[in-house]
Amino acid sequence: MSSPEVPPSVEPTTASQLLAEVAGTFLLVFGLVGTATFSAFFGEETSNPLGVGFLGVAIALGLSVTIAAYAFGPISGGHFNPAVTLGLAAAGRFPWRATWTFILAQLVGAFLGALAVFGLAAGGPAGFLDKAVASGFVSNGFGELSPGGFGLVSAIVIEVVITALFLYVILGVTHTRAAAGFAPIAIGGTLTLFLLIAIPIDNGSINPARSIATAIFGGGDWLAQVWVFIVFPIIGALIAGFSYRILFEGTRPVGSRPVANRS
Repeated sequence: MSSPEVPPSVEPTTASQLLAEVAGTFLLVFGLVGTATFSAFFGEETSNPLGVGFLGVAIALGLSVTIAAYAFGPISGGHFNPAVTLGLAAAGRFPWRATWTFILAQLVGAFLGALAVFGLAAGGPAGFLDKAVASGFVSNGFGELSPGGFGLVSAIVIEVVITALFLYVILGVTHTRAAAGFAPIAIGGTLTLFLLIAIPIDNGSINPARSIATAIFGGGDWLAQVWVFIVFPIIGALIAGFSYRILFEGTRPVGSRPVANRS
């Protein structure tokens, strides 16, 4: 079998970049929410050993982002996350004027990804969809809506900290001095690690587009709490973006490669 021919290298158009962001964010949300909805627990009992549990959900997000980064990162830079787009802009790696179009594309992709899972759940056995929606449809939450009963302060701290660290990793592994070709693997692995920490606290956001999409289908109290998972991942990303050059690059002008992925 012959390999597909590689097309000539051309600069991606704005439309192709936005479509890549839609597709990549769709893949991210579909992989995460689909795994959490259908495979986290399998069967009547939540202790069923066939379920993948927290570990499987965290790995699913890491794999989804890694795959999306390799597939669509060369076209758009592979942000797939409004917090990442804003953090990269703060770091001088992405133009501020283009942030709103990327964020809009990410919101569309996230909604379509959650909608696809919702449609599949609607075709499940009697009561399956109702149970998924009643449990929040993989939405983020604190207090009574936290998987482990953690409060608002814990949710705020974890989202700021892990999103800031996530941006530091992205900015580091996409630097010109970093080993070429491995950024998506490092970024996907970082997301897996952070989700393992955050799932029991607030179901792990890091990504406002993912949080908005699932809250729309969870509705009610989940939608009322989604502001936390919009505001604080963005704050964490901006902290990392504005401080990265000061902390790690000093005042010297240093180049960087186009970013190749993010959740």
